[in-house]
Amino acid sequence: MNDLMSQAVDLMIAGMGFVFVFLVILVFATLLMSKLIGRFAPPEPATPAKTPRAKPKAPTSVDPDTAEAIKKAIAQFRARHKK
Repeated sequence: MNDLMSQAVDLMIAGMGFVFVFLVILVFATLLMSKLIGRFAPPEPATPAKTPRAKPKAPTSVDPDTAEAIKKAIAQFRARHKK
């Protein structure tokens, strides 16, 4: 039984060590690729400054029938969802 536990601990340590080494290699490979892409990638184009959009001078009018339908829908919604 003691020999079996010893083998289990050895296998666990070897597996954890392998995973740790793999993750360290993965981190360094990712850092290397990041630096290479930063060096060889074309520069980003300059984005022009955003100009504020002009607001419409007159609000668009809503048909009276549509406005009445919206009012009724809002009233119905509020009546159904009253706490």
